[in-house]
Amino acid sequence: MKHLVGKKIIEKVSFMNDEVEVKKLTVSEVLYIQELIKKSQNKKSDYDDIALIKDVVRLSVIGAEEITNEEFNEFPVGELTALSGNILRIAGLGETVGN
Repeated sequence: MKHLVGKKIIEKVSFMNDEVEVKKLTVSEVLYIQELIKKSQNKKSDYDDIALIKDVVRLSVIGAEEITNEEFNEFPVGELTALSGNILRIAGLGETVGN
């Protein structure tokens, strides 16, 4: 089993009538996302749901780490929300969502 440590598993999901590659999250990445979720739920924090979605996408989607906040703002909110739902499903955190 030790030979599998660090192995990346990729799944293709639909996004804006195209496909993106989403990597399954590691335990440490899931723990990081859980901290971001807590931060977004803190009413005293300036961190909001859109910032959370951007961070989740950047962490999970291959190539998304290079997208700026301004570029993210050009995506439809519904598409980003559906993508983040798929990311959480792939990670084993969310409800089953159709691709």
